Order: sequence, then structure tokens, then C-alpha cells
Amino acid sequence: MASPNGDPLAELRSRRERARAGGGRKALESIRATGRGTARDRIDLLVDPNSFVEVDTFVTHRTTDHNMFLHQTLGDGVVTGHGTIDGRRVYCFAQDFSVHGGSMGEMHAKKIAKLVEMAERSKTPLVCVWDGGGQRAHDGIDALAGTGELLDRLVQCSGRVPIISLVLGPVVGVSALAASLSDFTILGEEHGQLFLSSPLETPEVQRGEVDAAGLGGASLHASRSGIACLVADDEDDAFFLVQEILSYLPDHNDAEPPFVPSEDPITRLNDVLESLVPDNPNRPYNMVSVVEEVVDDGEFLELFPNYAENIIIGFARLEGRSIGVVGNQPNVLAGCLDIDASIKAARFIRLCDAFNIPLVTFEDVPGFLPGVVQEWGGIIRHGAKLLFAYAEATVPKLTLVTRKAYGGAYLAMSCKHLQSDYNVAWPTAELAVMGAEGAVNIIHRREINAVDDAQKEEVRQRLVDEYKAKFGDPYVAARNGWLDDVIEPNESRLRLCRALSILRSKREWSPPKKHGNIPL
Repeated sequence: MASPNGDPLAELRSRRERARAGGGRKALESIRATGRGTARDRIDLLVDPNSFVEVDTFVTHRTTDHNMFLHQTLGDGVVTGHGTIDGRRVYCFAQDFSVHGGSMGEMHAKKIAKLVEMAERSKTPLVCVWDGGGQRAHDGIDALAGTGELLDRLVQCSGRVPIISLVLGPVVGVSALAASLSDFTILGEEHGQLFLSSPLETPEVQRGEVDAAGLGGASLHASRSGIACLVADDEDDAFFLVQEILSYLPDHNDAEPPFVPSEDPITRLNDVLESLVPDNPNRPYNMVSVVEEVVDDGEFLELFPNYAENIIIGFARLEGRSIGVVGNQPNVLAGCLDIDASIKAARFIRLCDAFNIPLVTFEDVPGFLPGVVQEWGGIIRHGAKLLFAYAEATVPKLTLVTRKAYGGAYLAMSCKHLQSDYNVAWPTAELAVMGAEGAVNIIHRREINAVDDAQKEEVRQRLVDEYKAKFGDPYVAARNGWLDDVIEPNESRLRLCRALSILRSKREWSPPKKHGNIPL
């Protein structure tokens, strides 16, 4: 086996060493000095020891302009391959900031696009580690062409295999769009930043009104833009979050989520729930506490905890099987649905439906949030997204009404009329068009206005009490079959587990169509 450079094995090993060196020792040490890991450090932390198999190690860019032929680095600034996480196969890549600042040239993008296609073909989850300064200007339009191919592959993968993105450094331009196409986007608290436009080109940054972190840092994207589903304390925490999220997800859309045995018996009574909801319907409580009391071992992985806090979403398990949890949060805006809450919940519902994860809804909603800001902002369209997502979902759908279920918000929150499979309520629940006070003010306004001012409040209160006696309980809905049962709070876990068990074999057929037209 001859080689013009001597021993071919020695040449191969030499090339691999050059590839591992990335942008050079000095550049790698400079990255580590900032508290960030290198691409290969991150891959080692992400996957199980000795499980990573690299692909396309020897790819280089093919640009000759701007003297780029003098700066060819094996791998072209991204490490791609496959390995295992807790024994489960994954494809993964990590951008190498030591090579051209992690910028995405043509071959860099094509490497990732090829990996994404491999993940789709093998029906394997994909984990992306982003840390780069956008598209490589030296490559010109070729960089955009490669990036376009990558974006197309990511879209084709969506809903077929889980995609998780970690943003552990600055990510600018079209690369930010690629990261946000993922099912889950996790930002590092200290270094994770996402920008569609460079801070250097942003007028507010140029004028000193806001810094880069304020424009696209982790806290901003976790609380205002709604891009970051979770914020990692450091890189170790980021990779732990990947493992935790994957533990609830199947490998692909034709598989079932993993079963995790639990010693938490389904017969465990939830006595604490009997006193958790206040007697006064206007007093708040924490819906997360309800969820944690019901699910296995009290473990609830909440997503987007700082965005649209009036609704909670996340993963948990019942009898060892993954569920997607959606719940109104009475602690914030009394649990009203607004624009952000509707968007947040709708996307999560569609995610769960794509990956065969049953939905459990904890409902306490007084309605949609009123106001000019909401109406002008399109609450009608955004609220319709939530309703559309629930109605479109074919996975098992379970709903527990703890207190209020009023008006259009009741309909949007997985009601029986949207083909929900199992709907139950506590005795404290009220299913109505609106609250008693609002209903009386509309229905009996003439009667109230006809009496003396001194008697108005007394008459109004009598009418409110009569309305509550007639409609302020769950039994009207139960009589009509719109609730499957009214249950004691302490048997919530038992009832939901039993319902989920019988619904595991649910299969729902829909007439053929290309896709629905969700009001985006």
C-alpha cells in the first residue's frame, strides 16, 4: 500500500491530529479561558464515553477568494458524528469557534445538512450545539446556498425526529433561524446569545441604549421572545438538560416514548389536593403544585417557565409513561389566556402530538384576557391556534377541571366538544359561559337598574347566588355528557392513570389531506 508521503497510516493519523487541533492550540486555550468548552470538549460532555463516531473529518472549504486557500482547516469549523446518550443513539454536531469564529461557510453548512439527513433516514434524535458568528462572508453566496440546504433538511426533519439545540455562544444571522427550528432550544446563561441581526448593526446597541445581552441574551429569550425553553446554568447543566428532555421523547415519530418504571403506586391518594384550591374563587393558587402532586414521584420538567407564566407546559410521567402537561396558572393573570400563552401552549401540543405523547390538561381558566393590547395584537387569531392544536391532536387527551372553565377559553382548553377522550372535574369546578357576576350584570341589568340605588347591591347579590346555584357547579355539564365524571380531588392520580392506561391503544383516523391551515 503505497503513499506519496510515506507511511499511509502515519499520514492518516497525522491528518486526524490536525483535525482535532481545530484552529490551533492558542485559539482553543483562548476559548477555554472564557469559561466555554471547545467543540470536542462539548461533544465529550454530551455523549457517553467512547461512543462518539466522527463523520466528515476531512472536509474543508473550497473558497479561493480573499486568500482563503491559505486557511484551510480540516472539518471546516464543525465537528459532526453520532454517539449515544444514556445508551440511546443520537446524531450530533458542535460548531468550532476556534475556526473562523464558528462562522458557517458552504461546506460547513453542507456537513451539518448531511448529518441532519442521516438523522432523518436512521430515525434518530438530533442534538445541535451552536456557537458561531453567522454566515461566512468570505464564501459569499455559496455560504447562503449551503445554509439554505441545511434549513430545508431541518424543516424536513421537523416532527419526524426530535431536534434539540444548545446555544452556548453567540449565534448570529441565518444560523439563529436554524437553531430556532428545533423542537427545544436551550441557551447557556452566561454565553448563550441569539441575534438575527448583528448587535453591531442594531441602532439601539450603537446608541448605547442596550447591550448585546439585553438584545439577544439568555434571559431575554427565556422571558420575552419565547425562544429559549430552558436556560442552563453552565455547559454541564446544558448537557444534563438534553439528557432529561430526551428521556421523555421517542427516537422518532413512529415510536413510543420510553417507559421508566416508577415505585409510585397509581393508587396513591392525593389528600393534599382537597385543601390546595381556595374556597374563594378569586384567590390564586399554584397549579404546578397540583401537577407535582398527581404525577409520578412529583417530577415535572417545566418548559418556558419564565415566558407566558399564566400557562404551564412541560413533561411528566403517569405510571411510568411520558405525558405532556398543559395547565392554566391562577397565580398569574388569574390563569387567563393571552396571546403569548396561546402560542406557547399550541406549539407544545403539536410537539406532543407529533411524537405520540399523551396530553393531560389541568384547567382553571376564567377566559381570554381582555384589553386593547390583546385585541389589537390578534388574540382572536392566536387563541384560535390553541383551539386548532387541541382539535387536531390525535394522541390521548385527558382534562381535569379544578375550578373555573369559562366561555371561549373553556372550549379552547381541550373540552369534550373538541374530541377530548377523558374529561373530569372536581366538585369545585364551574363550567359556564362566564362568571356569575358578569352573567348577572348582562342578563339582569334591567332588573337591577329598575330598583333603588340602596337596594341594587342586595338584588344583584341575590341574583348572583341564584345563578351560582343553577350553573356554578360541574353537574350541568355532567348531565349533558360533557364531563365523563365528577371526582374527588384525592383520586385525581388514580383516575388519570386508569384513563391513560385504557387509552394507550387509541388510534384516530382522519380523512386524507395535505395539511390543515392553522391560523399562524
